[in-house]
Amino acid sequence: MRALNYKAEYQKLLTPELVSILMQIHELKAKNEYLVKKGRTFSALIEMAKIQSTEASNRIEGIVTTYERLEKLMKEKTMPKNRSEEEIAGYRDVLNTIHESYFFIPLKPNIILQLHRDLYKFSGSGIGGKFKNTDNVIAEELPDGTKFVRFQPVPAWETASAVDALCDAFQEASKDPSIDPLILIPMFILDFLCIHPFNDGNGRMSRLLTLLLLYQKGYDVGKFISIEKLIADNKELYYEFLQQSSKGWHEGQNDYMPFVLYMLTTIIVAYRELAERAKVAFAEGLSKTERVREVIRDKIGKISKAEIMQKCPGISQKTVERALAELLDEGKIIKIGGGRYTKYVWNRNKNKE
Repeated sequence: MRALNYKAEYQKLLTPELVSILMQIHELKAKNEYLVKKGRTFSALIEMAKIQSTEASNRIEGIVTTYERLEKLMKEKTMPKNRSEEEIAGYRDVLNTIHESYFFIPLKPNIILQLHRDLYKFSGSGIGGKFKNTDNVIAEELPDGTKFVRFQPVPAWETASAVDALCDAFQEASKDPSIDPLILIPMFILDFLCIHPFNDGNGRMSRLLTLLLLYQKGYDVGKFISIEKLIADNKELYYEFLQQSSKGWHEGQNDYMPFVLYMLTTIIVAYRELAERAKVAFAEGLSKTERVREVIRDKIGKISKAEIMQKCPGISQKTVERALAELLDEGKIIKIGGGRYTKYVWNRNKNKE
């Protein structure tokens, strides 16, 4: 396998654009520290983020179930009834492990295998906790059904030693105080995906490892805002930048920059979303109806009931619906569409504020 020299590659990435993004993240992280310490309503945010992360990370891979079933699985009020739900339940448990014990989970090959084992613990496939036993490819299907190989990962026989080298390179680079972990983590994740060490579950494992490493380095925004959902909502860009950064990987000539920039931008979006939700959650003296009103008023353009509930953790669906009805009666908001496609917009022609 190609040699991994994170220190040398790191120096290539220190462009003014990337340094500016790092500064933004550090500033946003500092501003959000006091919000997390306040604690109020954050348990609701954490539970919502877990549900969204589990749903989104699996949805990227085409693993889906109904929202009703998802909620029951997340609350462990039902057992999986098909393969998709088995994999969703496995993701749930690994995510919970990371949330509860990230400080005690070292980045080692045997730990990665254990996490992968737990990802498949509800499945009888027998692939959990084992490196791939056959060569695999990363393929893409065109609209006309034509498939082509987008990337050829490390062969099966070389996988174990490749993961050993990957973890060693990350740990060695982590000891260098001059290397910002925000850059190092997506570099590691890109290399992990290029190795593609498992027969199945590589994408989901990469996102779980992303959270694990971010938490360990003090960037725990993913606990409150689902990074997996942000990726799933823009998965075309995710795959595009992943492809750009994987070109020439085997020869050591790939460019980490596109994927690193994508991941850092996603982290910025997460921190900004956290600040926005906290602003509403901690607004002093506001009733629940007033909090719903503020969410809609601050939104430029349309917003759905589901989006309002995401931004108002701790407020029940019934309360949100009652608030929407009151705001409609008062002419404060305008209803657009109907049924599942219903959206709301602040009536700026009538309201001066």
